[in-house]
Amino acid sequence: MMDKKVKQVIVIRKDLNMRRGKEIAQGAHASIAWLANRITEYTTGLRSAEHDPFLDNLFSLAERQWIQGYFRKICCIVNSEEELLALVEKARTAGVIAELIQDAGLTEFGGVPTYTAAAFGPDYDAKLDPITGELVLY
Repeated sequence: MMDKKVKQVIVIRKDLNMRRGKEIAQGAHASIAWLANRITEYTTGLRSAEHDPFLDNLFSLAERQWIQGYFRKICCIVNSEEELLALVEKARTAGVIAELIQDAGLTEFGGVPTYTAAAFGPDYDAKLDPITGELVLY
């Protein structure tokens, strides 16, 4: 049985007043970024196939449980870039995957690259809750 105590936390900046579709797109970018980065790392030789021959070894147990299970996601908000960046730093310091999304500003933000969202995990609740557990749910 898959462990239901594995999740991913997606955090969106509400202070930017993005259109709803833009918020959803930014959250989706954040959610998938860890997987895209892991696969890119693997296929560009940063992880050697000689030393890591099985795809299962590419993912931690928590990540495999999340992929093979319920894809549990929690969506939360922050109200500033500073809050978002502080969460990312806290996660990375704790050894938790944190993917920070910077929008290019082509459709919103007047052409200015802007940090819009971040995703934490997937990982066990016990690792994520100290970082994101006090955030307001979206």
